[in-house]
Amino acid sequence: MSKQTFPWQDYLAPKFWPSWLGLAGMRLLVVLPYRLQLFIGKVTGHLFYLIARYRREIAQTNIALCFPELSTKQQDKLVRDHFHSVGMSLPETALCWWGSDKQLQKLLHIDGLEYLQTELKKGHGAILLSAHYTTLEISGGLLSQLQKMAVTYQDLRNPLFNHVMIAARKRKFDPAISRHDIRSMIKALKNNKVVWFATDQDSGPKNSLFVPFFGQIATTQTASSRMAKISKAPVLPFISRRLNNAQGYQITILPPIKDFPGDDLAQDVIRTNLIIEEQIRKAPEQYLWIHRRFKTRPDGMPKLYRKKPRRVKK
Repeated sequence: MSKQTFPWQDYLAPKFWPSWLGLAGMRLLVVLPYRLQLFIGKVTGHLFYLIARYRREIAQTNIALCFPELSTKQQDKLVRDHFHSVGMSLPETALCWWGSDKQLQKLLHIDGLEYLQTELKKGHGAILLSAHYTTLEISGGLLSQLQKMAVTYQDLRNPLFNHVMIAARKRKFDPAISRHDIRSMIKALKNNKVVWFATDQDSGPKNSLFVPFFGQIATTQTASSRMAKISKAPVLPFISRRLNNAQGYQITILPPIKDFPGDDLAQDVIRTNLIIEEQIRKAPEQYLWIHRRFKTRPDGMPKLYRKKPRRVKK
């Protein structure tokens, strides 16, 4: 990002100073040894676990709902491990945004790239169906080393962080598309591009269906099925996992989902949820459990989370 293109004057007010400090800290993390980056992230995640009561309650609720077979002690450990994983996503995001190609390349372990390359030869583009793993940001950055692709994004509340995020994604991806801009995604697919996005979060009832997720009723976006039907693009599950002992990341691209989309939209959504569930169970602490996955409820069903605390207006 050049000084000429960055609107510095928009972000000089005192209310942005804490954000600048946070970005500076993230930027400094990149120069540290990778193992130390993860350690700092884990410590940060543990502090977040201790002070972020509301998010901790959300994770506890989600994990209790989705893993009833675990004992209370096992569920509590999974919650703590999850916060450690969330913390590690901070230096990983910094590494994705500002790390060198050399830094990223040595962390990449990939299987299934040939499935994606084979589909692209057919000229219909390809949809990489991901989920909100805590490794989401860096996994996209890693794959972008090998394959050009479009990425979707959701605007952040903090305008400075949002500007930096979008600028970073535009440097690595072609193009970066708002998750609400379905038309641009379809256009990219028709131009034989790869579109990488995740549809597993609760974004309300619009363009979503109530279907099971880990045995619980959850609103799930229908975008993957609808886009595949319009564009004729195949849908390939895309999974990322942080390896133990600072060995990097395992990126896995699975073969295209067979007979997808089908004649029943609900069955399409159920199928994609089952694929995501199967992958989450392999490293459950690395899924984003602090998101209110079951926020939107069918009429008559009780709310699962307490009311979100009000933000203090500055």
